[in-house]
Amino acid sequence: MTISTRFTELFGVEHPIVCGGMVAVGRAPLIAAVAEAGALGFLSALTQPTPEDLAEEIARCRDLTDKPFGVNITMLPTIKPVPYDAYIDAIIGSGITVVETAGRNPEPYLPQLKSAGVKVIHKAVAVRHALTAQRIGVDAVSIDGFECAGHPGEDDIGGLVLIPAATRALDIPVIASGGLADGRGLVAALALGAEAINMGTRFVATRESSVHEKVKQQIVANDERSTQLIFRPFRNTARVAKNAVSTAIAEIESRPGSLFADVADLAAGERGRTRVLGDGAVDDGVWWASQAQGLINDIPSCSALIDDIVRNAESIIADRLGAAVSLR
Repeated sequence: MTISTRFTELFGVEHPIVCGGMVAVGRAPLIAAVAEAGALGFLSALTQPTPEDLAEEIARCRDLTDKPFGVNITMLPTIKPVPYDAYIDAIIGSGITVVETAGRNPEPYLPQLKSAGVKVIHKAVAVRHALTAQRIGVDAVSIDGFECAGHPGEDDIGGLVLIPAATRALDIPVIASGGLADGRGLVAALALGAEAINMGTRFVATRESSVHEKVKQQIVANDERSTQLIFRPFRNTARVAKNAVSTAIAEIESRPGSLFADVADLAAGERGRTRVLGDGAVDDGVWWASQAQGLINDIPSCSALIDDIVRNAESIIADRLGAAVSLR
């Protein structure tokens, strides 16, 4: 049995599984391995210091696979301006046919992407944002439940409600995201109306992921309670792995009158990327992780992981549900 959906048909992949864009993680060896396993992976554009570096990373990925993959570009407020136009030019110039956007509304870039034949998946954390994305012409929406790593928004709606609410409202394919890690999650997402799943934390803990082995082992050791919400007082909520730095940030934020400037040094992205993801000092910086940590017990290859998810999902659909549920 093959699990085929509008998503697999639209994006030309074998399985309805996505490895979403992750800064400092979405590099060629991981994304090529995801593609080779029949899923859709996204290089992280802003992991690369310049648009020229991104073009080189795309070429590097193409040397490793001839199967479809895409590029994520996340547009968020930054202290140092990002040359998004140049990154978009590099993506189009490299012949990429699918882009994942996140953060700011991607409408200004859609005419250019569409005219180049690029399909666009936009990440959203609320149905109202997903509807806007559909209206402006994206091809699919990835909807993040409150369980997700990164920025889940301020509405605090879990996937069991958010996913069917989104699929009821939208006509374009919906990709379920947040707290997903196995075949059970894939079946659940399909039952809720989604046509694929997007996993981040689960792919961090794979052999091809470039993060330090100590980070992968920490994800395996962590459980579903091992995340922390930070930046809530600043209405920029983020879910990260719970550690000494996230706990310190939460304590500072709880003080009356606290400002982001009070935690900026602790929360610096470069600190997390260098000390944690690079050096393996898991308590020395902020790093993203979802509640799916509680479902992750090993560090497989991408091929083994995707095969296991698909086989498990097929078994649930074909056998387990029929045996567990009696229809009269």
